[in-house]
Amino acid sequence: MPATDTTPAIRFENVVKKFGDNTVLDHLDFEVAKGERVTLIGPSGSGKTTILRLVMTLEELTDGFIYIDGQPFTYELRDGKRVRQKQKDINRVSTRIGMVFQHFNLFPNMTVLENLVEAPLHVLGRSKEQATERAHELLRLVGLGDKADAHPTRLSGGQQQRVAIARALAMDPEILLLDEVTSALDPELVGEVLGVLRDVAANTDITMLIVTHEMQFAQEVSQRVMMFDKGRIVEDGPPRELFSSPREQRTRDFLQAVL
Repeated sequence: MPATDTTPAIRFENVVKKFGDNTVLDHLDFEVAKGERVTLIGPSGSGKTTILRLVMTLEELTDGFIYIDGQPFTYELRDGKRVRQKQKDINRVSTRIGMVFQHFNLFPNMTVLENLVEAPLHVLGRSKEQATERAHELLRLVGLGDKADAHPTRLSGGQQQRVAIARALAMDPEILLLDEVTSALDPELVGEVLGVLRDVAANTDITMLIVTHEMQFAQEVSQRVMMFDKGRIVEDGPPRELFSSPREQRTRDFLQAVL
């Protein structure tokens, strides 16, 4: 059946993730619509970052299925058995997913521009001219148009994180995963990074799955917020509703502690 616009960008079906005897995600079901911006909140260790790492294939599913754009991703059912997909099929889908981590992971020996064109050249097969033009466009978008020739070590943490955002966008992802992108920054640099992400949210139709402790940002950028605890969704709703009148006591306790 061809994918229609109602096909979710991401769907988790009965997903289990264990580290040894510790169950981090417990038969998790949820979906994110195309173009939707969803933020995951909850205490440390509740499984939020693990969700992003599974979508990025940085962690292996213990059980269950993930679907990207309606297609099984990493594991599928074949003749009634759950089997891992071929690596080339996984890689093909992975190029449509970008992630920005809390640590910038830029290549220190490359200039800012080189950091941005590396993957489009080698993974997407873009021409140098195309990749360079797009990189300059994205550097202007994140307010760093004059830093193309700088090395990451010469930039502030906030500037490095903005380069990391531009680098993720250089792959033209359909899905962007953001993992605590401000938690490694000094407080005065947080605003500049969140400002860039607000612009991305306002000016693109990229599906965004966000893990953050910045509740104000979650309220401003998300269309939906999911409260996690112990590997399960405790509550799920529009940000205004969830932050102003949460239904669940666990959500109320968490918000009281962090706000």
